[in-house]
Amino acid sequence: MRRVVLLCALVPSALVVAVLLALTAGPAWAAFALLPAAAAAWGWGALERNWRSWRYAERADDLLISRGVLWRELTVVPYGRMQLVEVTSGPLERRYGLARVQLHTAAATTDAEIPGLVPEEAERLRDRLTELGGARSAGL
Repeated sequence: MRRVVLLCALVPSALVVAVLLALTAGPAWAAFALLPAAAAAWGWGALERNWRSWRYAERADDLLISRGVLWRELTVVPYGRMQLVEVTSGPLERRYGLARVQLHTAAATTDAEIPGLVPEEAERLRDRLTELGGARSAGL
């Protein structure tokens, strides 16, 4: 899905830059239209690495969410601290059969999400996390 967004943004801009430069500065300057194409090629691989970096693991007392290529981030969310677990899916995500699970806790900095899930897996995970959260709810 993100690759489609990338191509929809950079391919038309490459064409516009090529046409404008060819008409105003000459055909040799139209080669600068390769810069958005190079950015698209780099972004294609970067999106792959980013997508592969997402991990989550259900443990006995908490949920681990790991992500990041250059800067890795590990989020640990105890089941008893979860206040709300929701499944969301925007228009593009629905078009490509994807959903995301969002976890809300009392501390705003520990809200976490798991994107790119199949809707059935997202719903299963939501049900499992709400079940575990209710069983281990921590008194405030």
